[in-house]
Amino acid sequence: MKKLIVLVAVGLSLTNGLFAQSVGQPVTVKGEANYAKPTEGKLASKLMQREMPYRVVLPEGYSASNEKRYPVIYLLHGLFGSSANWTTLTKLPVYAQSYDAIIVTPEGENGWYTDSPSVAANKYESYIVKELIPEIDAKYRTISKREGRVIAGLSMGGYGALKYAFKYPEMFVLAGSFSGALGAPTYRSTPGMESIVKTIDDAFGPAGSETRMSNDLFAMVRNASPDKIKALPFIYLDCGTEDFLFQNNREFLALLVEKKIPHEYRQLPGAHNWEYWNKQVQEFLRISALRLH
Repeated sequence: MKKLIVLVAVGLSLTNGLFAQSVGQPVTVKGEANYAKPTEGKLASKLMQREMPYRVVLPEGYSASNEKRYPVIYLLHGLFGSSANWTTLTKLPVYAQSYDAIIVTPEGENGWYTDSPSVAANKYESYIVKELIPEIDAKYRTISKREGRVIAGLSMGGYGALKYAFKYPEMFVLAGSFSGALGAPTYRSTPGMESIVKTIDDAFGPAGSETRMSNDLFAMVRNASPDKIKALPFIYLDCGTEDFLFQNNREFLALLVEKKIPHEYRQLPGAHNWEYWNKQVQEFLRISALRLH
C-alpha cells in the first residue's frame, strides 16, 4: 500500500489534480451537426433529499417508433466532475449514433458512488440503483433486465461501476472501468492530497470503518465465492501506461486472473485525461454492442 500511495502522490504533482481531470475544453464537433443532443433530466430523489441531474443520449431512430425497446449504458463521471462531462468533454453524442442503445450519465458529485456513513442525504450508491435506474426504465423504452443493462465509468466512476458489478451482479451484463481509482477506500492522506482524501473520508468514514471495509473492491474480489464469480457480469478494464493509477489497475487485474473472473484488460499509451477517455469510450461502446441483447 505504501507503494500505491507514493504513486498516487506522484500522479497528483504531475496532473495537478487527482483521479478526475474533469475540467477541460468542450469537444468541438465539426461536420457532425446531425448528432443527437443530450436530454437534460432531473430526478426528484427521496434518498438524496434533493434533485439529482442526469443526461440521456437517445439512439438514432428512437422517436420514429413507439414500440422498439433499447438497452441502456450508464456512464459514471470522475471526481470533481459532473453528469455533463461525458457529453461535453468527449464526442459521446456522435459515437452513440452508431449504436442502438440509450446512454445515461448520472450525477455522482464527489461521493464515490457510496452511501455516506455520516451524511444521511448522501446515498450515492442507493439512489442510482433504487431510484435512477427505475426512473429511466419507466420514462424510456428500455430493455429493463440484466441482459439489457451496462455500467461503466472513469476514475472514481470506474471504481463505482465495478463496485456495482460486484454488489448487484443481477442488474448488469457488463461493467467497465477506464483508469479506475479501484483502491479508493484504502487510500490515505499524503502531502498535497488533502482535498482528495477529504472526499474519501466523507464518503467512507475514518480508517477502519465498516463502510471502508464493505466497499473495498479488492476485498470483494479476494472473498468472492465460486457462485459469486459465476454470477458476475463480464468485466472490462483499461488504463493508460502513463497513468498514475496504472499500478493500481495492474494489481486489480492480477486478482481477476487469480480468481478466474471473466474479463478483458487493455493497457495502452495514455495518461489520466480526456484524450484517453475519449478514445476508450469508443472501444467500450463496441464491446457493449456485442454483449447487449
